[in-house]
Amino acid sequence: MFRGSIVALITPFKDGAIDRDSLKRLIDFHVKEGTDGIVIAGTTGESATLTFSEHEDLIKMAVEFADKRIPIIAGTGANATHEAIALTKSAEKAGADGSLQIVPYYNKPTQEGIYQHFKAIAEETSIPLILYNIPSRTGVDMLPETFARLYSDFPNVIGIKEATGNVARVSDMISMTNPEVVILSGDDALTLPMMAVGAKGVISVTNNLVPKDIAEMCRLALEGKFEEARQIHDKYWKLFKTLFIETNPIPVKTAAYLMGLIDDIEMRLPLYYMKPENEEKLKSVLRDYGLIR
Repeated sequence: MFRGSIVALITPFKDGAIDRDSLKRLIDFHVKEGTDGIVIAGTTGESATLTFSEHEDLIKMAVEFADKRIPIIAGTGANATHEAIALTKSAEKAGADGSLQIVPYYNKPTQEGIYQHFKAIAEETSIPLILYNIPSRTGVDMLPETFARLYSDFPNVIGIKEATGNVARVSDMISMTNPEVVILSGDDALTLPMMAVGAKGVISVTNNLVPKDIAEMCRLALEGKFEEARQIHDKYWKLFKTLFIETNPIPVKTAAYLMGLIDDIEMRLPLYYMKPENEEKLKSVLRDYGLIR
């Protein structure tokens, strides 16, 4: 169900609140451009600065606007297990198609603590769960053995967004589970290499800007047409890199505003506007791709 090009959607804000109109336009845009799924309220969606009620409302809005035209995967992870359970239950009730569950951050749990955290969520909910391993943000790495154990023990744990930067992890996890396990790249620059060894797609930042091409790259890779897919990978290599010249989602949200995809560039502190020199670099790259004038 969850494969191909899944967008890690930005959350548009206006005057301190979620911008419903821009959010609806973004979802319509991704449906039209062929995106395979939407992650709402993830890292790129500034989930860490949403209030609990905003988090729930954002997921409800996304489900409403998607209207079953495209799968909605709700980012409902937390570093407190009870909060992750509450958010996941709320998303399930709202009609989300799946949940993205980040490895608990800041607490630095042991591998057994990580297992028990996800075990509790899996036992309390029935929605499909995609775990999210990103040690650079969480401070702890969920090892392939821990993921394989969870995948084996709980049928609603269906896959993982893997963002360690280690392509070998794909082969490790497939060897411990099966070739059908849903492994998704958490890094645009590594999508194609990871898919070449068995990943099923990407949860993409770049997809916010060029969804049709990222979806096509993933489709070609899933069909085994890697030379054609590599042409798209090569084409967007510079954009992949430029969108991370400052902390994500600062550059991609700036780009979305410059492209007219959202009405306001507003971000939540402690995220802040780009340095002028970096914004100029971003604008230059966007012009090179014909995305702005």
